[in-house]
Amino acid sequence: NAMLTSQRKVEYDGIEIDETTHALMREVPDDESEILRKMGLAGTDLVANSLQEAIQYPSLNVRGMSSGWTGDKVRTIIPSTAIAEIDIRLVPESDPERLIRLIKSHIEHKGYYITIGEPTDEEREKYERLISFNYRISYQAFRTPVDSPVGLWLNAALARAFDDYPIRIRILGGSVPISPFVQTLGLPAVIVPTVNPDNNQHSPNENLRLGNLENGIRTILAILTEPIK
Repeated sequence: NAMLTSQRKVEYDGIEIDETTHALMREVPDDESEILRKMGLAGTDLVANSLQEAIQYPSLNVRGMSSGWTGDKVRTIIPSTAIAEIDIRLVPESDPERLIRLIKSHIEHKGYYITIGEPTDEEREKYERLISFNYRISYQAFRTPVDSPVGLWLNAALARAFDDYPIRIRILGGSVPISPFVQTLGLPAVIVPTVNPDNNQHSPNENLRLGNLENGIRTILAILTEPIK
């Protein structure tokens, strides 16, 4: 816990979660043990006290690594390069340039000299550890408060359709990517998932259960017919 507190002063600076937000997160009925079982994991890195709290912070993901040859293409030579691709999931409080600087600083502390593009012959002769670092910023995160006018309007529409209040998640792991529209137009946006949790989204065997299809139709009809006050 002491280490986690120390980390938050740097990577998570500026992100504060009040009791109202904690209460909202506690209403989400995540079965974290079942989630770990389905993912085949014994545990996860300690980022927060729960899944919902963890996604209130930015995350770092290693999405691909490549080097050398394996399998039937294996060769007895040393590869000349090793490539790692990472991405950062932002939250509204994040400064993407600042997070990039933190990553570069971490790499340098590991003893690497950072180049822009291919290292020169002079750099190869001078530095034992070389890494070429390139990045681009896609778009900033957004978050619409659940108690905003659009949040209350949406909540009323779904309560009318299903005779029960919906589960409200403060922020998701992706913006699907409507964030540029939100940032450019200055308009609020909400995301209403209509799929089953095990739909394998963006993966092989992506699926949709018929019950979720029916509920999705009811959801959209309720939204389109809810008066805007």
